[in-house]
Amino acid sequence: MTNPRRICLLPGDGIGPEITVEAVKVLDAIGALNDVTFSYDEALLGGIAIDATGSPLPDATLDAARAADAVLLAAIGGPKWDTTDPDKPRPEQGLLGIRKALGLFANLRPVKLFPALVGASSLKPEHLEGVDMLIVRELTGGIYFGERGRERDVPGAGADGGSGMRAYDTEVYAEYEIERIARIAFDAARTRRNKVHSVDKANVLESSRLWREVVHRVHDAEYSDVELVDQLVDNSAMQLVRWPAQFDVMVTGNIFGDILSDEASMLTGSLGMLASASLGDGTALYEPSHGSAPDIAGQGVANPLAMLLSVELMLRHSFEMHGAADTLSTAIENVLAEGWRTRDIADEGTPADRLVGTSEMGDLVVTQL
Repeated sequence: MTNPRRICLLPGDGIGPEITVEAVKVLDAIGALNDVTFSYDEALLGGIAIDATGSPLPDATLDAARAADAVLLAAIGGPKWDTTDPDKPRPEQGLLGIRKALGLFANLRPVKLFPALVGASSLKPEHLEGVDMLIVRELTGGIYFGERGRERDVPGAGADGGSGMRAYDTEVYAEYEIERIARIAFDAARTRRNKVHSVDKANVLESSRLWREVVHRVHDAEYSDVELVDQLVDNSAMQLVRWPAQFDVMVTGNIFGDILSDEASMLTGSLGMLASASLGDGTALYEPSHGSAPDIAGQGVANPLAMLLSVELMLRHSFEMHGAADTLSTAIENVLAEGWRTRDIADEGTPADRLVGTSEMGDLVVTQL
């Protein structure tokens, strides 16, 4: 085989290792079909990294990610590492840290409904017709990276009206951060239906007023052919469940994108069906949008399809293997069309003999390939 591709695997926590096995299984099948060799370097991120090294993002992991052609992350976090102590490490710090260190400023989350899963969505079928959108989320600015802290003995902050503790998180955006994410969104829209919803909270937040100003400046100077719609985030949250087909490309800041993309996942029937790509200046990172699901970890019932759809994005954006990506997408669609389901996307009409676990779903996709 030729054309080796080096992938840094970050299985992480909870169901992460289980769905990573299925990703490697599918990648090996795709490699064999396309005369491509995929090699894998596994590293620690998240809770498992805290347990092993004390850090959610060890230096060795960052070195492995930078040396790879692409990074494939499964899931991180869990109750074991939940804490409100600001001095203790949290798994999420590893994810935010690796995005920042690799210069990954754009998160792409496609939201496309597979016809076979209309019944698994929480919305009525008539509200789902035509749903095919892309959420473009800014990754390196906003409240997740602004100044934060706690102040003690603040007069009037106590529950009894006396002195008490006060916490703060600061929303900060620079012009260049808004400009570059806007261009990503407008460029994407030109390859789709040529419409961008820019989501902000400009009626309240100064950072959102700057967001709106810069997005319009970029649009008017470079992308006047693309339809631009301003929408407040609370309205967007409502419109996603009222009329989701109106959206083509949605571009928004870090925290709004985090929340809205999880909401949008339910259009597809499950968080287990939503993939993502984080792109920027360094090695791109691909991950499913769901969490580590510690309540089902080790049971072999997790849905691996979001992980496999993240592999599809990796094939497209990092390796330019568009034919292989199309084949993988079709394989997944065929498996679903034949009625195979993991329990998160099953409905009342799913026959018992079509309900499968994590490994079986991976095998079915390989068979279709």
